[in-house]
Amino acid sequence: MLADLVGNALASMDGVRFTDLDACPSCGGPVAGHDLRAKRFAVILEQGEERTIRVYVKRFYCQECGHLCYADAPFYPGTRLGSPIVDLCLVLSQQMPFNQAAQHLRAMGIVVDRGTIRNYASRDFGPIPATELFGLPLPLSLLNLSIAALRHKQDPIVGAEALAACGFPTTDRTAPHRRRSPEERDQRYE
Repeated sequence: MLADLVGNALASMDGVRFTDLDACPSCGGPVAGHDLRAKRFAVILEQGEERTIRVYVKRFYCQECGHLCYADAPFYPGTRLGSPIVDLCLVLSQQMPFNQAAQHLRAMGIVVDRGTIRNYASRDFGPIPATELFGLPLPLSLLNLSIAALRHKQDPIVGAEALAACGFPTTDRTAPHRRRSPEERDQRYE
């Protein structure tokens, strides 16, 4: 049951577009649309086969400083998976070894290797709100996304609703680190 709940939530994100950005995050200047980039949100197992869930994130060009910046999207800085997946990796790794967390993820139909879990666990993403369900800690971001997916059933989730379900954008959930150059930020994309 848990695997179905999680799988449906993640599958509902396939093709969701994130296209809103008010101002340049570097300088606060006005932005103009540039293009739309596909970003891997999750890799799930469907009938034994891996399926990549992709979302689309609009890039903008700052009219003042010239930087390329990205629309608000449910990704932590410097991560290659959606924030609900990172949150799940973190809450599981707090209670079990990394290889066991990877096995639990696979049992839920999510493909994340133990090295990625270890890397996420070594970073400070701030507190991850979570609750226990079926004997496992689950992040509220994933549960909220599941609820949003159930509400939409056949229709795709709207980007703004997915952001709200994942708890974005909030300043207390982003990891403190040095500002990355645009070239480093571009490395997140496939």
